[in-house]
Amino acid sequence: MIVWVTGANGFIGRHLVHELAGAGHAVHGVGHGALDAAESRRLGLQSWINGEIDAANLNALAAAHGLPAQIFHLAGGSSVGISIERPFEDFSRTVASTARLLEWLRGSAPNCAVIAASSAAVYGADHVGPIAESAIATPMSPYGKHKLMMEQLCGSYAQSFGIRCTIVRLFSVYGPNLRKQLLWDICSRLAAKEQVLTLGGTGNEIRDWTDVRDVARLLASVATPSSQAAFRVINGGSGRGTSVSDIAAGLIRQWGGNTVVRHSGVSRPGDPLSLLADDAVLRQIGFDWRIPLDRGLADYVAWFKGQAS
Repeated sequence: MIVWVTGANGFIGRHLVHELAGAGHAVHGVGHGALDAAESRRLGLQSWINGEIDAANLNALAAAHGLPAQIFHLAGGSSVGISIERPFEDFSRTVASTARLLEWLRGSAPNCAVIAASSAAVYGADHVGPIAESAIATPMSPYGKHKLMMEQLCGSYAQSFGIRCTIVRLFSVYGPNLRKQLLWDICSRLAAKEQVLTLGGTGNEIRDWTDVRDVARLLASVATPSSQAAFRVINGGSGRGTSVSDIAAGLIRQWGGNTVVRHSGVSRPGDPLSLLADDAVLRQIGFDWRIPLDRGLADYVAWFKGQAS
């Protein structure tokens, strides 16, 4: 099967390409970042276009390799902080790129299924306990608002033009090659031999942590068959919550040593106390999360130490 991955050079994209290529698909990518031919082949890409998600690049891929059966749309903003610093840039990356992709599909590949990566950030900060897909979305940041706009665009093209779209709202994805956010920050400070780590918030914040290798399997498994509804939204979370303080303790345990963790008690505005998926839909379709948190943290620490050496 011919599949395309937008944002294939990103953290999740690289793992997804590996998963799809391993399943025997012909995988082609478009997005930002310079990849030479050798690196593309190593990732599992048969071709790579370094550029925007626009008609010119999509037409070039189609002319060279044929129309795709599925497009995994991972391109877009990836940081709440950057979306606040540069909101129009985040809008362009997430909303405008999706609009261009959907419009190209409408005219050139209307039978292609889209699997789009969204975020639990669309839910906002006011939910307690497991959050179902039917919960009211009240995003607090430009990042979350733009992800919701992306979802609404997909819904519009599904309703009006029959473009089949599956939205997967990802929660706290971590794993090898993640070079930002909490795990990277803690390991960087452990590598610097800091004896006391002061982290923001209270430490009691609950997140739904999912290993990127499981997430890649999930995305590959939910491509919408033609017999299913044109548009659906799925939580890409495990339904298991872990506090930030327990994540920090787990990393320190895997690292070795007796580093002390403290919390400032100061949370970022709009930072949710809890973001936990209701995973009923995933259980219904039979998806299983295979990588337990302890193993995932151990693998992350081993990767971090390996790339630093």
